[in-house]
Amino acid sequence: MKSAIKQIGIIGTGGVGGYFGGKLCLNPAVEVSFIARGAHLKAIRDRGLILVTEQETFTCRPALATDRFTDLPVLDLALVCVKSYDLEAAIRKVLDVLTDKTILIPLLNGVDIPERIRKIVPASPILPACVYIGTHIESPGKIVQKGGSCTITFGPDPMRLDFALQDLFRIFDSSGIRYQWLDDPRPAIWTKFLFIAPFGLVTACFDKTIGEVRESEELRDIAVSIMREVHGLALKKGIALPPSIIDDTLQTVAGFPYETRTSFQRDFSDPNKPDERDILGDAVLRLGRECGVPTPVTADILTRLQRQKKLDN
Repeated sequence: MKSAIKQIGIIGTGGVGGYFGGKLCLNPAVEVSFIARGAHLKAIRDRGLILVTEQETFTCRPALATDRFTDLPVLDLALVCVKSYDLEAAIRKVLDVLTDKTILIPLLNGVDIPERIRKIVPASPILPACVYIGTHIESPGKIVQKGGSCTITFGPDPMRLDFALQDLFRIFDSSGIRYQWLDDPRPAIWTKFLFIAPFGLVTACFDKTIGEVRESEELRDIAVSIMREVHGLALKKGIALPPSIIDDTLQTVAGFPYETRTSFQRDFSDPNKPDERDILGDAVLRLGRECGVPTPVTADILTRLQRQKKLDN
């Protein structure tokens, strides 16, 4: 059966985009375009993208690799894999190659990403999603995956509940992409957020690894306090998280290697690099104001982070 999905754009070919984009490149039924930049883009153009997974290593060549959004064909599917600070600019740049049938799947952190995209994209289906995957650019043109379930968890766009997605499922199946479809993906997205926001903020603020936060009663208590604030927001918004969610998250954290540094921590430690405070911390404060939920611990950590960033600059 001929699929309606032919042209796929990977908007941000970093660790996450490179992993899923690389797998899609091996599917002869689709044509994949990479948005990348700098030395990474040059390496992909010269020799293809090298993808090293826990199971295999292979080289994949996209139909197009470019840093110019105007080069992209009209897309049937876009995987949005940029950092949050690049999200608005990237969506505005890709807008001209979207139609009301282009499926957008945002694979970045945060609990309000589809809403942010919807402010710019009026009609395309935007599927709320999250992903657990350990990937990074090891060197230009080379993506290494280690850890994580490598599964896209996603669900329907509440504004486009009538939109048929069978072609999308077939493309993922034939590309070897693991996915989990949920009628309501919000609990999964908030469950991830309840982990990444507290531990990202605390590891960055105190420059400690996940293991060091775990073993420090003071830092662990701060992280748990932020988790309680996030949980309070979820409850207020009617997100069905289990009563044991904080204990469950601490169990997840216990499984990480002692020396693990969070992605936010790595970005924050570079004074010349933007970071995702907006979606990890500022979003908690905004939602707290909207929902009438106090978030004093998150506010305190954000104040400390802001002070540190000013000193670094």
